[in-house]
Amino acid sequence: MTSLDLIKWVHLLGAAVWTGGLITLAALVVALRRAGADRSHLQAAARQFGRVSWTALGLIVATGIWQVERIGLSWTYGRLVFKLVLVGTVAVLAFLHQITAKQTSAAVRGALQGIILVLSVGIFGAATRLL
Repeated sequence: MTSLDLIKWVHLLGAAVWTGGLITLAALVVALRRAGADRSHLQAAARQFGRVSWTALGLIVATGIWQVERIGLSWTYGRLVFKLVLVGTVAVLAFLHQITAKQTSAAVRGALQGIILVLSVGIFGAATRLL
């Protein structure tokens, strides 16, 4: 396994943790709500997911930069720019969601999480069309 293979693997693992975590958290929140869980339980689950997901996003960004530089891909390459815009949008929306969650309704939080999830899946699609 080359160093590039290892970096690709870590990149994909981070993306799987991020997106898989979003799907898992969405299902978990629905189940917890139906079971009558307190908001504090939902917040605890979200906080723990935040720790894992921000770490995963950091790995994704670092390994993504490393791959672009290693492969020699132009930062102005249209498909790469599109993927970067999606990643940036998801990161900004996730950050906004995190800092406004206490002040927004469950419906608004759910809608924002849905948008983040759809865009995150879109990143996978953009990645498959990158090269």
